Amino acid sequence: MMQTRVEETIKKHDIGYNCAQSVACTYCDLVGVDEELMFRLTEALGGGMGGKEATCGAVSGACVLAGMKASTGNLKAPNSKKDSYELSKEIVRQFIEMNGSVVCKEIKGTETGKVLRPCEDCIKDAAEIAERVLFK
Repeated sequence: MMQTRVEETIKKHDIGYNCAQSVACTYCDLVGVDEELMFRLTEALGGGMGGKEATCGAVSGACVLAGMKASTGNLKAPNSKKDSYELSKEIVRQFIEMNGSVVCKEIKGTETGKVLRPCEDCIKDAAEIAERVLFK
């Protein structure tokens, strides 16, 4: 069994990685992606895509890992979407179960003033889910 890397995700966030980068870059070696490339690929996914308006970066980062793990990369006959979608659907399901939403502005309470979960906890949750669903 893989040793947990959850605390490593928080260390990355503490030095300035966004939520998506914190999760995706921590596990990028397990899906065959160089950390600098993963950092660049996930940079625009932080901050809830669109300034907290959309999907939480932490769960987005975990879903990027799901695609990298499941995709065959077959450009001529794409044949692995179903597997990637199943993994990402399970990640999202578990994240919603833990946090009540995957929408950053809802989690952060931007409109309601009620914070459901701080970023650090969302990152930890997404990392734990990725470990359970993708790397068990």
